[in-house]
Amino acid sequence: MKDQDRPQQLTASLLLYVLERPELVEGFLGVSGLRPEDLRQMAGTAALDLPLLDYILEDDGRVLDAAEALNLRPEDFLKTRIALDGPGGYGWEVG
Repeated sequence: MKDQDRPQQLTASLLLYVLERPELVEGFLGVSGLRPEDLRQMAGTAALDLPLLDYILEDDGRVLDAAEALNLRPEDFLKTRIALDGPGGYGWEVG
């Protein structure tokens, strides 16, 4: 697997993880303003990946649960968020 493919693979796995949990789907749709039919159309795009990562990153419990379920380290979600949007894209200043 190429390094550049890893963020997309993580977000694809994360989307499946969320879709298997109705309470997460409901919460994500509520904060994102998306409709259920938008998820299929937007899957695999930054327009969905970034808000999905933001939703997970907003709550430590969600991060820990997703990391355990996906056999990842909790910090992998923030690293992926930064990889997809670049440094400074998640409120970090580039020095």
